[in-house]
Amino acid sequence: MTTNDTTTATTTPTAEYAPEHSPRLNWAKLAPDVYKAMIRLDTAAQRGLDPKLRELVKIRASQLNHCAFCLDMHTKDALAAGESVERVVQLSAWDESRHFYTEKELAALELTEAVTVLTDGFVPDEVYERAAKHFEEAELAQLIAAITVINAWNRFGVTCRLVPGHYQAGQHK
Repeated sequence: MTTNDTTTATTTPTAEYAPEHSPRLNWAKLAPDVYKAMIRLDTAAQRGLDPKLRELVKIRASQLNHCAFCLDMHTKDALAAGESVERVVQLSAWDESRHFYTEKELAALELTEAVTVLTDGFVPDEVYERAAKHFEEAELAQLIAAITVINAWNRFGVTCRLVPGHYQAGQHK
């Protein structure tokens, strides 16, 4: 790749890209108790889940919620955790790229979509039952917690227009 190649990572642009937008609100600074509670909740929700699976779930929910800040963060964390670029790239079309994922991961992704979108106002029984076949009850509870927490983070990120592109893998939110 040359220095003039426009396919270089957007965090080190070599072309004229659109300017970054400004965040609307620094909610973490203005509501520090809520932010600290979210950090504690996020930490608790992560326990007992495979780090790669957890990041896939966070990426998928963030794609559905259009949270660029969280997409930036969790794709970098997934890659740092050893996830493949190919599986991260295919995640937005996981249902048509099923052969990239295990049955357990597919059940988690399907549950992530059902919990995130809620277009029918509920999580369908068949989606829940598929997940329950692949996860023990305690692990399933943690998965549901992780999905719920990333959806909350996404809503803060999208509403406050947090700016993607500056996160380094392993940093805290």
